[in-house]
Amino acid sequence: MTNLCLELKNNYSKGVFSVNKYLIPLNQLPIGFFGKVRKLTADGSARRRMLDLGLINDTTVESLRKSPAGDPIAYEIRGAVIALRSEEASKILVESIQQLG
Repeated sequence: MTNLCLELKNNYSKGVFSVNKYLIPLNQLPIGFFGKVRKLTADGSARRRMLDLGLINDTTVESLRKSPAGDPIAYEIRGAVIALRSEEASKILVESIQQLG
């Protein structure tokens, strides 16, 4: 079992259900919410592209809006608006955080 699975299992058995304790794929972050990058599951050139976009640990990302077809989704990352396909965003694990400001 991975560390993440063990953490989720332990939190479940303790009755801890805080949203901030869970990592979710970026494509599941609701519009208008913020997340902190915690892990990239992509490898190769896809991983390199994500790192080049500034998606490193502790980077704050805001989910801005979906295209009319629902894919891609626009995110604000380090002051830039970047559109990512759901397939790409699903490989970025974030921790949901409270709205900033």
